Order: sequence, then C-alpha cells, then structure tokens
Amino acid sequence: MASDVLCLLDLVEVGRRIQVGQLSSVEVTQAVLDRIARLDGRLKSYATLTAELALAQAAQADAEIARGAIRGPLHGVPIAVKDLCHTKGIPTAAGMMIYKDYRPDRDATVVTRLQEAGAVLLGKLQMTEGAFGPHHPSIDPPVNPWSAAHWAGRSSSGPGVATAAGLCYGSLGSDTLGSIRFPSTMNGVTGLKPSWGRVSRAGVFALAQSLDHVGPMTRSAADAAAILAAIAGPDPDDPTTVHEPVPDYLGGIGGGVRGLRIGIDHGLIAAGADADVQRASEDAAAVLTRMGALLHDVNLPSLDAVVRDGLALCRVEAAVAHEATYPSRAAEYGPALVRALEAGRTLDGLAVVKILLRREAFRGQLNALFRGIDLLIMPVMNVAAPLADMTPAQSTPAASEARLRFTAPFNMSGHPTLTLPGDKTANGLPVGFQIVGRHMEEALVLRAGHAFQQATDWHKRRPPID
Repeated sequence: MASDVLCLLDLVEVGRRIQVGQLSSVEVTQAVLDRIARLDGRLKSYATLTAELALAQAAQADAEIARGAIRGPLHGVPIAVKDLCHTKGIPTAAGMMIYKDYRPDRDATVVTRLQEAGAVLLGKLQMTEGAFGPHHPSIDPPVNPWSAAHWAGRSSSGPGVATAAGLCYGSLGSDTLGSIRFPSTMNGVTGLKPSWGRVSRAGVFALAQSLDHVGPMTRSAADAAAILAAIAGPDPDDPTTVHEPVPDYLGGIGGGVRGLRIGIDHGLIAAGADADVQRASEDAAAVLTRMGALLHDVNLPSLDAVVRDGLALCRVEAAVAHEATYPSRAAEYGPALVRALEAGRTLDGLAVVKILLRREAFRGQLNALFRGIDLLIMPVMNVAAPLADMTPAQSTPAASEARLRFTAPFNMSGHPTLTLPGDKTANGLPVGFQIVGRHMEEALVLRAGHAFQQATDWHKRRPPID
C-alpha cells in the first residue's frame, strides 16, 4: 500500500490491520513520520515531534500484539495530542513563551489512558496562546491544508490540521468556547466535545476550568468513539469527573437513528448563518430523517446573552488560571491574551454571580428542551470559511460573539456535541455542522454521527496537499 494512502486510513481501520498482523505498528508509524517530514514544514501543525519515542512505543505494541496481548482498537495506532496536555519529560508549552522550556514530571490523565490503550505518541500539536484568541506572535500558526488563505480554526489548530492532513490518525483537542469545533469544521474532520465531567482535565493546562472540555478530533465518528472510550471515566485526580460507567461507544455505534427525535431551529439558523452553513445543517437533518429519524421544529432559548456571558466568564477564569504568571510576567504574553486577562481581572463579583445565575437558568432551559427531543442539529459557525487574515470587521467584539453563537452555549451548559463535515463551499472548502445531545449521552450523539457518515461521504474527502 502506498504510504500516503496508508496515512489517510481511518484510525479504527488501521488499528484493525495492525492488530490482525496485516501491518506492523512500526511500519505505520514510520510512514506517518515520513509524511510529517515531507508536509509539516509548510503546515506547521506540530509543536514537538517525538519520533524516537513513537518508534519505541510502536515496537512495543508489535511485540505485545504478536503474543496476543491486544489492548483494544488504539493498540499500535499513532496519535498526537494538543500541546496543553502534560507529557512527562516532553515540552508542554500550551502555545506560550513562558512555558517553552517546561517539561512536566508526569503525564496528564488523558495521556496516561492513551498509553494504557496502546496508542503511539507522535508528538504535541500546536495551538493558540493559552488556548485563547490568536497564536502567540512568535509562533507560526498552523496552515489549513484545504487552502492556506483560509482560517484553520482555533485554539486546537494543530490537531485539526494534522488530523485532516494524515499527520496522525487522531488527536486530542480542547474546547472552551468552540476550540474543537472550529478547527474541525474548517479542516473537514470529526470533533467531539464530550459532556463536561466525562473526561478528566487533570494535567491539562486550564483556560477556564468550568468551561474547558478535552475530546478527540478524528476522521470519523467511529474513530472518535474509539478514543473517547479510552480517555473517558472518573479520575481521582480530577474531582469534577462524573462517576458513571463508560459505555462501549464503538460497540454500540451501529444502532442507527430510526425513531430518534431530532430537533432543529430553522429560524435561528436562517437568521444567524450564511447560505453554506444553513445548507449543511438543513441537509444533515434531511439525511437523518430519510434514515428514520423524526424531525421536530424547536425554538432554542435566546443565545445572545449566554454567548456574552461565556466570553466574560472565560476571561475571569483565565485570569485565575494565569494568576501565578500574570501580571508578574506580562511582557512574555501576546497582546490578545493580555487584553483578555485584564478584562477578567476587572470584572466585579456581583457581575460574576449574575453570569453564574443566568448560566444555570440557560442550562435548565436547554434540559427542558431535551425532554421533547433526543438530539439537536446546529451549525458550528456563522460563516463557513473565513479567511486566515481576518479583516478588522471580522475581529470586532460583535463579530467574535457572532462566531461563538452556536458553540459557546454548549460550553456554558456542558452538553456533548459532535462536529461532522457535511457539505462544501463553492470553492471546495469543508463545511461542518453539530449534533448536540443530552448530558452524558455521547453514545447517542456518536451513533447519529456514524449513521450520517454511513449515508454520506463528506468525511472521506481529503485536502489536496500531496
């Protein structure tokens, strides 16, 4: 098999071939490392490459598999993680100059769990500064493999680019206001923001602790299910994790959507999204309906206030997260993060409490909506394909709020959402949509996403970079 074809297989498929002996993990890992060497000089998705470690882990996986000690679908499969996940002895900078030489003395829980599942760590993926706003001025941003002129998304920019370009079989990203979902839709990959509390955040640099989610970015819903099964579950090092059993996400993914109640707010989508985004969401609902789902027209509670509140709360919690280094080392910060931290430090206590009360009211309204439906179809962004160099008009506070309209509310509520590629623009760039579920019902969200991907081929399209 040609190495480029091999590198673009789905995670579950390449794992199956490794685990039945058709391929070796060392062979696969070397093929991906060669592709990284050839392409990442211009795509800039990796912050740190761990080639020697990856080949050693691949050799260990091959030896274990040869003696029948198969750990699961990730065993022997090369993956990478966003550079805010602590990795023992490996640089972990979180996109910040302050931490460019930081080497943690232990792994994040999610990294440990990937290792326990037998995954091979290719390296750490680039991201925006502190997972907020743009990249630090000293860092070259990752480049969208579909079009260098267009945005690659943020803050999980490296995971989105690397996963789309075949520079890993799957990755971990984080999402505070949309940071898994934006790069997923821009790069044409499948990204899961799990329920808040489903996946441990221990050992992950915080942006805003009550809004942060860690989740997989992959090339299919099935691949996301395989990674989620490995990283989900309670963790004594993160007391906010939920103590509920972890379902067999991959085993149950083929259940289909017949009889499921799918909600969609046509008016909200028409008023807040461009034609490409509208089409992707409406067509996704139509596909699921043809497969037996029952479409329900719904009216979501107003999203404007919750988006503004999400931004404000993110800034306050970021100020807490950076208290040890800001403002004492302010000169090492980029200007966008400085503005956010200053805004967070000036918000008064009464204003914060009002935000928290409105947040609980919104969560209650959303839970009430889900008593009448099983899943919700939503856009990801208001504009399908913004340019990499956004105009001043695209960078105003109002433009930022509009961009977060369909993502930030589900960080505030903690509900799980799956982003899937579902269409393309006139110039061939991917356009995504979201499937949102009830709290802790990732299994149903993934099942619906898999059903959509069985009926369509949007997720099989690859960027023209070879």
